[in-house]
Amino acid sequence: MGQIEWAMWANEQALASGLILITGGIVATAGQFAQWYLGAYSIAAGVLICLLEYPRGKRSKGSTMERCGQKYLTRVVKVFGPLTSNYYIRAFLHLGLSVPAGFLLATILGTACLAIASSIYLLAAIRGEKWTPIETKTKERPQVGGTIKQPPSNPPPRPPAEARKKPSEEEAAGVPAGGPHENPMPVTDEVV
Repeated sequence: MGQIEWAMWANEQALASGLILITGGIVATAGQFAQWYLGAYSIAAGVLICLLEYPRGKRSKGSTMERCGQKYLTRVVKVFGPLTSNYYIRAFLHLGLSVPAGFLLATILGTACLAIASSIYLLAAIRGEKWTPIETKTKERPQVGGTIKQPPSNPPPRPPAEARKKPSEEEAAGVPAGGPHENPMPVTDEVV
């Protein structure tokens, strides 16, 4: 079995945590909780986490499915360089962002999820993983004239290549191969 890439799990966990923090912050702010300002903080922290975590990192082996619209946010995340590509920094950033939201009941679930994502990122960093962006490859389109070497001479449907053979001299002259055929059943002209 292959190695588990922990950063992929942490990315999904952190993105879900950001959405949960936003939801809890909206509930706390709209519900005018006693510490509603922590709800406003949770909204801002959740948006920051979602922007940071939306672009998936490239897997070390295999292919990675890119999220819809990820290429635009990938450019923004790449600008910050090692602040976003280093998983130690991400782990401590997420842990630090989760602490203030932990003092409000509406955002405590987002805090717990973000703390779990932080620990998974720390495990990924210890294992030596690093965030690398998914580079889209430009697909080279083959030239139409360059790929067709010789157009087919027989109309479709064509027999397999092994069944195709070149006509012999007799067949080219109009004489069937193997000479005349004899009917194995005797034929008589008797009419009943």
